Amino acid sequence: MPTDVLIVGAGPTGLALGIDLARRGVDALVVERAGELFPGSRGKGIQPRTMEVFDDLGVLDAIHAAGGGYPVGMIWQDGQRVGEHRMFDPVEATEDSPYDEPWMVPQWRTQRILLDRLEELGGKVAFGLEAVGLEQDEDGVTVRFAAGGGVRARYVVAADGGRSAVRRALGIGMTGKTVDPKPTLVADARITGLDRDNWHIFPPRGDGDGFLAICPLAGTEDFQVTAQFPEGSSVDLCLEGVRKVVAARSHLAPEDVTEVRWASDFRPRAALADRFRDGRVFLAGDAAHIHSPAGGQGLNTSVQDAYNLGWKLGAVLRDGVEEALLETYEEERRPVAADMLGLSTSVHRGEVRRGEATRQLGLGYRESSLTAETRQAPAALRAGDRAPDGTLGGVRLFDAFRGPHWTLLAVGVEAPELPASVGVVRGPAQESYGTGLFLVRPDGYVGWAGSQEAGLMDYLGRFGPRQSSPSRRVSTESSRETPTDSGTGTLWPRL
Repeated sequence: MPTDVLIVGAGPTGLALGIDLARRGVDALVVERAGELFPGSRGKGIQPRTMEVFDDLGVLDAIHAAGGGYPVGMIWQDGQRVGEHRMFDPVEATEDSPYDEPWMVPQWRTQRILLDRLEELGGKVAFGLEAVGLEQDEDGVTVRFAAGGGVRARYVVAADGGRSAVRRALGIGMTGKTVDPKPTLVADARITGLDRDNWHIFPPRGDGDGFLAICPLAGTEDFQVTAQFPEGSSVDLCLEGVRKVVAARSHLAPEDVTEVRWASDFRPRAALADRFRDGRVFLAGDAAHIHSPAGGQGLNTSVQDAYNLGWKLGAVLRDGVEEALLETYEEERRPVAADMLGLSTSVHRGEVRRGEATRQLGLGYRESSLTAETRQAPAALRAGDRAPDGTLGGVRLFDAFRGPHWTLLAVGVEAPELPASVGVVRGPAQESYGTGLFLVRPDGYVGWAGSQEAGLMDYLGRFGPRQSSPSRRVSTESSRETPTDSGTGTLWPRL
């Protein structure tokens, strides 16, 4: 059966994109070659910007309930605690940035939450379908599966990981390098004899072996075991192999590791796809960029790929926006991915400490062709920047942004008449925004900014929804209702 969008891969990228398309009423199918969701903890850190994305996608409460904050590192030597290590400097939450620090949720649990949300919105994942080839023409793409048959779609998104079959079928290369040639074990295990209040760190002993780190996984009974080995070593992933390395590098006995629930090994690498689009096929997540796990940028950058692409596909497929809008996906996301690859590598090598940059709140699109800054002397907040949270006219801005719509902020100025599908919030001058008109894109970035409305309607005519009735306005707390699910897969704040 044909579909509007076929998403290959049911990792965090594919599931987040499926959610975004489902709430926009776009017919999409997610296919996954495995018979079930990924079972491990690998991408366990959710950065503040991704928490904001999850707020909009309707999964933040579940994410909060499933995880916890990062524990303080405890350094061990010869069975004794010898000092503490903090992964990053603490940051106070502010009104404009309510999510202050990374949140730890094992990747398998994040994916389960995203799948539940997708199914709640009427979407689905077809497991056991391995994409092995594709053909595209000017009207669509046909993807073929290993078991036979295929699916016809207007667009295809490759979210099938670092060894992406779709990327290979397209002949798109990856430019990159090995960050560290030493192999690393990562495993989810049940362990006795360690508290769950600390991330336990066992530095190298100088005998040629690497470090060992044992981190309690928030919201579970498991620990994540990470161990580095000398270059050229083979890594034993079975229970006895994990027991051996834990006992050799810590004060724990082999039998303290009671179970290994999942294990893998990798060599940290950084690579970037030569392009993120080929005709009607887009690359997203690890299919487009591969990170060192240091700094927790991979999963987060991947989810934000999906968030950027989702509203654009919805605009073209459902709102009648010109297909040229889709060209801005690679324009905006490839530079961000390149920057995050550099950041991950620098963190891995100890050149950069985890902090403001790894939180991803400063990422933006000032140089994008979608960005229009019309003010002669813009303040600190400019078009292309992330739209901060805060309160305007008694309305919390993240409440107003939540949903698949555009939002106009009229800050200390009059608001023009806009299509009913554009939310409008008005109020006096505000600390983060100053004064002016700010048109916020569906993905929470300021697309257009001006001191007056000249040029606003032209911008909306190019990129916004195709409606002409007057917009609804919000000006006081009492006029705001709680955002609800319309029952059609679209979340709309009642403005």
